[in-house]
Formats: sequence, C-alpha cells, structure tokens
Amino acid sequence: MKKFFLGLIIISIIVVFFLTGFGQAPKEAKDISMVLIVKQTGNPYWDACRHGFEEAQAELGFKFDFQGPFLGTATSQIEYIEAAVLNKVDVIMIGANSPDALNTYFDDARDAGTRVVIFNQDIPENEEHRDIAILPTDFDLVGKYQVECLGSVINYEGDIAILSATTDAPDQNYWIEGMKKALKEDPKYAKMNLLEVVYGDDVPEKSTTEMEALISKYPTLRGVIAPTTVAVKAASKVVQIKGLADKIEVIGLGLPSEMRQFIKDGTVKKFQLWNPVDEGYLAGYYGVLLVQGKVGTDIGETFKAGRLGERTITENPRGYAQIITRPPFDFDASNIDDFTF
Repeated sequence: MKKFFLGLIIISIIVVFFLTGFGQAPKEAKDISMVLIVKQTGNPYWDACRHGFEEAQAELGFKFDFQGPFLGTATSQIEYIEAAVLNKVDVIMIGANSPDALNTYFDDARDAGTRVVIFNQDIPENEEHRDIAILPTDFDLVGKYQVECLGSVINYEGDIAILSATTDAPDQNYWIEGMKKALKEDPKYAKMNLLEVVYGDDVPEKSTTEMEALISKYPTLRGVIAPTTVAVKAASKVVQIKGLADKIEVIGLGLPSEMRQFIKDGTVKKFQLWNPVDEGYLAGYYGVLLVQGKVGTDIGETFKAGRLGERTITENPRGYAQIITRPPFDFDASNIDDFTF
C-alpha cells in the first residue's frame, strides 16, 4: 500500500512538473512572436529599426509585426499593447510615448505572460513596470555628446536653442536634462547660453514652424540642437532655404540618408546618431533568447547576438537592467557617403 501511495505521489509531481512548463523544451524560434510598437508611424528612424528586426527574423525565423499610432501622444499606444496581449504575443518591444501613462498596461501584459521590453529608450523612475530596456547607446551621455557636438561648430560660444519631439517623450526629456546639466556644470560650455526648449511633436510641419519661430524670436541665435530625426531634418531645411548656414548651426540626431544633402551643401557640418538597424537586430536576437530561457534579465548576464557578437546586460543609474547597442557616431562630410540607412 505504501508503494501504491508513493507511486501516486511521484505521478502527481510529474504531472505538475509538465503542466507548469518546467518539463517543456524551449520554444523553437519559429513559434516565438514579437511585436515592435513604435512611437508613431511614418518616421524613417523606426523603419530603420524595423529593418534590423527583419534581418534577425530572416536568420532566426521568429514571427514579427511592426505597429504604432499615427500620432505620438501619451496614451496612443494603449490599444496596441492590449491587442498584443489578447493575441498572446511573446514579447512586446515598445518605444513608449510616456514614462508613466502605460505602466498599468505593462503590468497587465506581464501578468498575462508577455515580456515587456522598452525599446530605444527607457521609462526613468518607472523601470519596475518592464522586464528590461534595450538602448541604442548610453543615454546618460547623449545630452553631453549633443552639447559637445554643437559647441565644436560654434566655438563654444553663443545663444542656442533645443528643438525636441513631444513634451512627454521620456528619451528626449532625459537627454535635455543631460544637456542642461552639461551646460551648467562644465566650464567648457560657460559661454553657450540656452534660450529656450521648443517642441515639434515629431511632425515635420510643426517642427518647421517651431524652427522658423526660433529664428524670428531670437536674432542672436547661433545654434540649434534637434535630438530627433524629424526635427533635425526640418531645422536643417529651414536654415538651407533661408540661406542662414553661415549664421546658424544645426546639429542633432539624424539619419544619414536624410541629412546627406545638408552635409553636402554645407548647411550642416556634422550630426550624430547610432545605428537603428543594429539596434533592431540586437533586439530581435535578445527577444528570441529571452523567451527560450537562454538569457534572462539579470545584470551581468551575457549573450551572443548574431553578427554583433557578445553583449552584456548592464545596470542603469537607478539599478535596473539594460542592454546598450553601441556608442553614438559622428557623421560629417568625410564619412556621410559610407552609410545608407
């Protein structure tokens, strides 16, 4: 009788073992689903990220979808998060339009078994609502990098302004705080005076209008930092059309394919960016390995991401896990033709 009950106990343990998934083999890549929810569609930067995901998809075979709202408002991504959960997507990659407006929906997604990866940025002070963040570069240095980029072309002297995306964009706001800190604390930038921060909402028309308003409002304007691909292109176009390249310098974060004309004709001396294709590629690899249990979210863990080689999960300033793709890069007349994205 004892052997009988012992047998029942062993069988029960085995059943629980398999029902809870511990006995299952890792999912094959072809059975893993991933969605990239972008801030808003129509932005070439996100298209470049998508190409990176698709490159990884071609190598690994996972299911991939690309979605996003037309306008980048704080709550415009909610329906896409809910749809992904309803469809039992394994991993949500999202460039969040707000640092806190989506937290409840992230929590619901994770409770349902969907991994939430903040992509291309983070949600500062709210990291407990996501699994991990994948960043294109070290965001703690972007603000300083941008100030240095502008300073180097205006001889570190003059009135400047910032033309950003939306007021709620966590990445933009984080970089702007870094810019302000550098301007205030580093003696190198003591003669650079920040006049105003304006917002073009990542819409070409509004970014153009805001740039024109800055020029009209501030006759002494010497330089503009536009840390978004939409704004830097719009600002450069305004300077080009008005023939003000010898008076106003524009730098920012732009795509080589969109900024080439301005570099070639001297409107812009240089700008910066990372490689969004590499970022998407890295995210695709990590998403598959995460679902398969071959890598987790612990600081210090390493994994191999195809052609990008080994990557390490690092710690952000608030103690949460992040993955950084690579350092930012300066584009100028000497190298602009080497890049197609």
